[in-house]
Amino acid sequence: MGVRRSYLTKVEVQHLLGVTAFGMWRLARKYDKFPKPDDRPSSPFNRGRTEPEEAWDATEVYSWAARTEEFAHRGAVMLRPAPEDPAPGRWLGYRDTPRGSAMDWHTDIGVIRLVHCTGSRAAADVASAIAGGGNRDGVTVVCALYGDMGFGGPALVAADTAHPGIEYEAGWDDVAAYVGQVLPWWPDLLRLPGLIRAWEPGAQVAVAEVPANDSEKILRRAAANEGFDVTSRVAATDMANSIRNNRIDNANHEIEIFCKEGYGDTPNQIVPGAVPDTAHHPLPCDGDREALEAGWRKIALSTHPDAVAALEVAVGREPELLPFGAVTEIPVEHGTISDRWTHRLAMCDPTAAHAVLAQGDKAEAFFIDPLTDMPVLRTPGDDDKQVWRFYAPLSLPSGGAELASVVLHHTLWVLTSDGHVHPAPCTPAEHLWWGDGWGDRPSEAAAVVDQLLDDLGATVDLRKHWDAPKGLTTLFNEEHKKGAELTRAALLHARMTPPRTR
Repeated sequence: MGVRRSYLTKVEVQHLLGVTAFGMWRLARKYDKFPKPDDRPSSPFNRGRTEPEEAWDATEVYSWAARTEEFAHRGAVMLRPAPEDPAPGRWLGYRDTPRGSAMDWHTDIGVIRLVHCTGSRAAADVASAIAGGGNRDGVTVVCALYGDMGFGGPALVAADTAHPGIEYEAGWDDVAAYVGQVLPWWPDLLRLPGLIRAWEPGAQVAVAEVPANDSEKILRRAAANEGFDVTSRVAATDMANSIRNNRIDNANHEIEIFCKEGYGDTPNQIVPGAVPDTAHHPLPCDGDREALEAGWRKIALSTHPDAVAALEVAVGREPELLPFGAVTEIPVEHGTISDRWTHRLAMCDPTAAHAVLAQGDKAEAFFIDPLTDMPVLRTPGDDDKQVWRFYAPLSLPSGGAELASVVLHHTLWVLTSDGHVHPAPCTPAEHLWWGDGWGDRPSEAAAVVDQLLDDLGATVDLRKHWDAPKGLTTLFNEEHKKGAELTRAALLHARMTPPRTR
């Protein structure tokens, strides 16, 4: 559950239960289930050292009291024995709170405020604000959504205004029993103040448009930019439509989960307050892949701010559509294999791809690899030590050449039979490494080399990199010196040699 732990000292437990020091001593002997003190928790106000005295878990004590006849009137309100035949509650309307939209219900146990928010400590924060503000509405208990499903409906976290710092679990079905009717619930994407404010008992389920998130707005703006060609605008529209479809599907899925009919013969006391508008759902997406890739390639080369924003969305959502692989960073070091590569880089004006590659860091200069078209930049890096940052290519130009050797220096470098040096190709979600991986094995590097040995120009596929030849994986699992060179002959020999069994 999402109950935030808090602790009580011995004096605070006595105050909560209304007992003396002797009465506190008596509790542990009279009641077998009286909570024992926890290991002393660390104190944020005492440099992380443990508290100097015993401490009790506040939720455990408060919940125990509610279920113990002698102390029930001092325990958690929603866990106390329910009144017999409670009168139906009365809806008191919408309320704004520091943690979002809420509704008040007058019941036999007082006013219950149900906050439609899943944030951490929402119940405690709202209860504390009420208690600190004089509690003009007479609220007894605040219940907030946890975001999970309980047995009788959505899981709830409660906090009483009498002890607002103590949270505990509450049942949706218990709140509904006090209220005397089914309760409305909104999926996360439709948990909007306007929709919740418009609800009242007996209202029809609202049909509402799922609002666009920031990513969809960015892509729609790029799609409407007439400065981009048709291919680029189609690519941006396709991804925006995919995002909208996913959001509507997610809202519907939430409703299916949280608004179940119930378990067995007991129906859940819940009704959706709103459902997504699906009049135009689903929007067309997942178009021709080659056309989409071409559109994103042009966006990556653009210098318009809309292109930068759109590309940032694409990198996080569908990097496989983009024309480059994993982000790689190496130190600026002279006389190394990487130095041979950087000498061929051509300085250029930054593109959207460069801007996204910079990741908000200051860049000293921008380059492009004329053989692979990969964007490269030089940046101060940490401690002002210059680094090269670049996208790994997805494939290498072959021109009839073949892989001559591989050099291990911060990443894998490919030397070709026609004299070129390249960073090894790598897909966006993987990375290339070698050596003992503490149980993990460098099968990605082995898979890349395996494919390049057969075809230097192959577009590498790492979806099943764990199926790489075991001999190559074993070779890359060894602790090679930085700058070590593995010749084509050594690589071919490793590929055909099964690893030794121990």
